[in-house]
Amino acid sequence: MLLAAVTTIPTPAFDWHAFAPDLVLVVTMVVVLVADLLLPDREAWRTSSITAFGLLAALIPIATLAYSGDDRSMFGGAYVVDHYALALKAFFFVAAYITVLMSVDYIREGDYYNGEFYFLLLVSTFGMSIMASARDLVTLFVALETISIPTFVLAAFRKHDRRSNEAGVKYYLIGVLSSAIMLYGFSIIFGVTGATKLSDIATYMSQHGVEPLVAVAIFLSLVGFAFKVSAVPFHFWAPDTYEGAPTPVTAFLSVASKAGGFVALINIVYFGFFLPNGAAASSWWPVLWVLAAASMTIGNLAALRQTNIVRMLAYSSIAQGGFMLVPFAAAGIAGANGHPEKAASAMSAVVIYLLIYGAMNLGAFAVVIAVARRTRSADISSYDGLFQSAPTMAVVMGVFLASLAGIPFFAGWFAKFVMFRSIIDAGTGWGIALGVIAAVNSVIAFFYYARPIRAMIFHEPATDDRSPLVVPQPLMVAIAITAAVVVVVGIYPQLFARVGELAF
Repeated sequence: MLLAAVTTIPTPAFDWHAFAPDLVLVVTMVVVLVADLLLPDREAWRTSSITAFGLLAALIPIATLAYSGDDRSMFGGAYVVDHYALALKAFFFVAAYITVLMSVDYIREGDYYNGEFYFLLLVSTFGMSIMASARDLVTLFVALETISIPTFVLAAFRKHDRRSNEAGVKYYLIGVLSSAIMLYGFSIIFGVTGATKLSDIATYMSQHGVEPLVAVAIFLSLVGFAFKVSAVPFHFWAPDTYEGAPTPVTAFLSVASKAGGFVALINIVYFGFFLPNGAAASSWWPVLWVLAAASMTIGNLAALRQTNIVRMLAYSSIAQGGFMLVPFAAAGIAGANGHPEKAASAMSAVVIYLLIYGAMNLGAFAVVIAVARRTRSADISSYDGLFQSAPTMAVVMGVFLASLAGIPFFAGWFAKFVMFRSIIDAGTGWGIALGVIAAVNSVIAFFYYARPIRAMIFHEPATDDRSPLVVPQPLMVAIAITAAVVVVVGIYPQLFARVGELAF
């Protein structure tokens, strides 16, 4: 009888092709652990090379899945592989690959354990890949914690540095708090709707409307995500964490980890809280409007005062997060006013902004690592006269900073363009007001992005050291890839525009 009962249990459908990118990452993690344990000279380049090859190999099934063009669903719809998921998986893998290139010499020359570093990086990337396909509250939460927990350790990876230890502790405490708040919101949603799958939650809300308790749960969930993406006023952990963590980890946190939080926000807002007619949007767009306006303003004003380029880029990351929240608010405004088709366009703007932001911010941090190898400083004053001793590096850094400021014809201008287009399409006075705030903050941002450029070109070097800037080959490759993306997309933005259109 037991055998008969077991045979009647339905076997869950498992699409090996759809799950192949994640399986490649899992295999790579195991190989990195074994190599670190068994191969001689455990601090050699082997673990970094295995990690890099594994991340590139994971792009192959993504290409084949994109070529097939089919949407795939597993586990009752809790895990979905569609164009949106594939675009973001590819972004996460490429961002992690560039982080590895930035880390090879930095980690090898420091007081670090190579295998542990790359294993933790892979685990966090695996969580991001799962996040892109998550369509269920439980899957989404587990993926988000899989992203976060390894980064808690990575932030404190300089074991003998008090600032790095402080960075890890602050990041851990705030991360745990945000997870608790978010999980409390999720539990209320489940208690009211009786469902964890986002599509079932949307169905319940379309039938019963947004009940007061559900509105409270949505608010708590959004507050939890605000911590994850370092949105003001939940940003206070970011500057100290970014400054204290190893610089490649800072780059990874500011791009890939932040993008993971935004992808989680897209999933729960668009697939769970945004009904086909947009009726539920009025319950959450005011929260995102306030977060966007506060993050842009406070982030930019704080960045103006910084003398350390890592802290400046940390506050810049907060402000850029505010710019990325603008299309969220635009989607909610459009949906609440009966224009759900404009909401999809706004969400595609978030994806495009994420892709472009990843390239220009990773590139900027790669140059910071390269310059710090000679100056041993992250002060903006250490960039004085860089154009005289390393003109190529100065020009490349200028390109990244100009792109972050949104100057044509670098990729950042297109990110700003789709952001402004989404809020203008949303209409209404609230939308226009947010657009004006974004425009003013774009002007403010130009001033602090221009300060390092001015120092590199117009200031005299602080020392007589005019020796050539020696950049390791992996780091040079990372700079070349990101610079190529920033320049090419700035001239031909249809490359990323097409990706955004296919995602929604």
